[in-house]
Amino acid sequence: MKPLILAAALATAFGAQAAERLAVTVQHDLPTARASETITIPWSEVNAALPGALIQKIAIKDAKGRVLPYQVTNVAPLAKDPQGVGAAYGELLFQHSFAAGEKSASFTVEKIDTVAPVFAPKSFARYVPERLDDFAWENDKVAHRTYGPALAAPSPPDVKKEVLVTSGLDLWFKRVPYPIVDRWYNKGHDHYHHDEGEGMDMYNVGKSRGAGGTGVWDGKQLYTSVNYASWKVLANGPVRAVFELHYASWDAAGTPVSEIKRFTVDAGHYLDRIDSTFQYAGDAPITVAVGLNKTPSDKGQNPSITVKREGAVLLQWVEQKSNGAFGTAVVLPGAEGFTQDALNELVLAKASSGKPLRYYAGGAWSRGGEITTLEQWQRLAQDTAARAGNPVRVSLARQQ
Repeated sequence: MKPLILAAALATAFGAQAAERLAVTVQHDLPTARASETITIPWSEVNAALPGALIQKIAIKDAKGRVLPYQVTNVAPLAKDPQGVGAAYGELLFQHSFAAGEKSASFTVEKIDTVAPVFAPKSFARYVPERLDDFAWENDKVAHRTYGPALAAPSPPDVKKEVLVTSGLDLWFKRVPYPIVDRWYNKGHDHYHHDEGEGMDMYNVGKSRGAGGTGVWDGKQLYTSVNYASWKVLANGPVRAVFELHYASWDAAGTPVSEIKRFTVDAGHYLDRIDSTFQYAGDAPITVAVGLNKTPSDKGQNPSITVKREGAVLLQWVEQKSNGAFGTAVVLPGAEGFTQDALNELVLAKASSGKPLRYYAGGAWSRGGEITTLEQWQRLAQDTAARAGNPVRVSLARQQ
């Protein structure tokens, strides 16, 4: 999102008497709907308008007076705030779904005397040490996982252990809005490969990029990292989860390259925002490829796979023998073309050392009930690209 645009009156008024309410106006220019738009306000601006506001004693209301779920992020783990000015907090987050043609919406942030309700979590991420260092995340639409060092480690003598070396991203398809990651891990590995009413793990990753993994492309070959080396959770719902995965240096056609992926997982979205920062020596840009597995279905599904490549969008629609249909997609603003290798469909873009490359990746399942056709999946992917290029504008004003 672009830097916050503050109303001119706000800048001059905050030094005066404390406001009772902070008025928020959000605008955009797209004619299409924007479902589950996440609105971010620096907590420093909330504190300036409402001195002494407590994160558990505020209410966010829309123009009809309805109370909205919200989240306040931390600036850093264990940050201190000895003067009570909100120094430990980063951003206030809440969401609004713009209808088609609705280009402006208004909200208020208000102090309240009671404690705000605990909002149901719609985004979640965690390290899963009980399953060979998996890292899993989800929102109310779709779940994912990827793989850590324990899965990549060789099986000890006389011990039967799964071994998989890959930095591909997995999909778990959901048909319920509530969190399932912990439930499925607790059910056991075999159960979540069958749809028992909540969804299933039917996506194939193997050594491919899965649904949105990256690599360095030299024009002929894709050079990829192995399983993630370390992780860090930065925020964890109810509206947004943010975490980072660090991938140790690998050889990319003679150039050592490392990567940090920052995932932003917002409620209500089928595609996560991913910021990949590559580190390597020198100033010359590299070509990064973001991929989708060419063979994403379980065995025995005999899928019919449609691939679409247009502008910033690379997507698949997979019609299966059973288990319904599903879509996968990568939206890469600034894409410079498409290619493929033996395992992956790929979309390409330039990246420079130390500068994040932003893209969006994820999937949807027909049994979820919302995305049931290729046309719907294409529209969602193209809308994601349009939204990425046209962020909302937020203005603030105090009210007595």
